[in-house]
Amino acid sequence: MFYQYNNRIPGYYVTILREILWDKGEFLTKMKLVSWNVNGIRACVKKGFLDYFKEVDADIFCIQETKMQDGQLSLDLPGYHQYWNYAERKGYSGTAIFTKTEPIAASYDLDAGESEPEGRIITLEFDRFYLVNVYTPNSKRDLSRLDDRLEWEDRLRDYLIGLDRMKPVILCGDLNVAHKEIDLKNDRSNRGNSGFTDVERGKMTLLLQSGFVDSFRYLYPDKDESYTWWSYMSKVRERNIGWRIDYFILSERMSSEISEAAIHSSIMGSDHCPVFLELEESS
Repeated sequence: MFYQYNNRIPGYYVTILREILWDKGEFLTKMKLVSWNVNGIRACVKKGFLDYFKEVDADIFCIQETKMQDGQLSLDLPGYHQYWNYAERKGYSGTAIFTKTEPIAASYDLDAGESEPEGRIITLEFDRFYLVNVYTPNSKRDLSRLDDRLEWEDRLRDYLIGLDRMKPVILCGDLNVAHKEIDLKNDRSNRGNSGFTDVERGKMTLLLQSGFVDSFRYLYPDKDESYTWWSYMSKVRERNIGWRIDYFILSERMSSEISEAAIHSSIMGSDHCPVFLELEESS
């Protein structure tokens, strides 16, 4: 079981609460997770990343598009284990995970024995689930990388299905697709554009049909104007002309544990904002 107590509560109160819950035959475990495409962690640190990191106090914090190499930044995050996957190309892509609980194992590719040169994935195995942090390739404005992206989608789906056979999966990250019309402001004018082509959206549908749920839409199926990315063009974010392309997607059998899924759109520092997931397990 994944358990992280609130270190602001004195230890003896935690012990008493634990005994009360055990006497009732159940124990509630809450876990907070955050995912954020930081669009360059070194720049984001200068724009308040650490303030938000400390305030949200997540059990697991995932970032994408780190845009750095090993040794270019040292993050002092007491109480967290750090896992980084750097792209071979400097200043490009990259992912990282910061977790309070040390995982059983970590891997950095989709296929055993094959390196992932763009640093787009990290998988951590915990006692009860797999956590997969992903930065999906962008198909580019001219769709010149669409075929590569679709191949990635197929490999990722097969990988997740394989993990799900062993234990539940939590997938998070910038998946670079607005799934439904409700997930972007101007759906008509963007139809067929990168991130909103029928084939990219179809791959998301296929993933969800393979035994997974979009946590935000699970709780808020009809909530509109809820976006996670905005262009840097003038007034676009201010006017909330955005896309929802950052997700927490879970194995269906974990859906009953979703207690909150939120978009922290007020947090600046990147062209994306953080997405938040809270799980509550009763045992």
